[in-house]
Amino acid sequence: MRDPHATDRDGDRDETFVEKMDRNWDELLQELRVTQTGAQILTGFLLTIPFQQRFGDLDAYQQDLYLVLVVLAVLATALIVAPVSLHRVLFRRRMKAELVDAGNVLARCGLAVLAVTLAGCASFVFDVVLDRTAGLVVGSLGLVVLAVCWWVLPQRLERHSRARTSDTEPARDR
Repeated sequence: MRDPHATDRDGDRDETFVEKMDRNWDELLQELRVTQTGAQILTGFLLTIPFQQRFGDLDAYQQDLYLVLVVLAVLATALIVAPVSLHRVLFRRRMKAELVDAGNVLARCGLAVLAVTLAGCASFVFDVVLDRTAGLVVGSLGLVVLAVCWWVLPQRLERHSRARTSDTEPARDR
């Protein structure tokens, strides 16, 4: 176990391990607050669709897609809300590092499922309003845009930052 009072150099921060875990947890909670609201609203919206008059007009593919989207939306919501439940269960047990690690994994999984759900919802709407081809095109494009914004761009920024840092560090410090 790490010394909770030891200083941990993280970029330009001088903070103890405990301070770093507290900051990481606070940042994760801020991100989850935004994501939870969107996921919960999307799930609630999907749950109202069967009660609309036109629901009976959906073909078998549209009904299957709808049911898959409901399952995905509920799963995304569960994964995104799970860190709050973990915190409640593990509160005051001095397990902040474990909470941060587990919360990070759950949030990332939740975002991945949410991306598929969002793209699927766009596909569903375009399928119902226009046609199957439009639905598949819009869903695929939505998935590409979300993958680029939520995965590719952060990876690229991280690689660029690492390359820039390694270029400016003296050779002996690498």
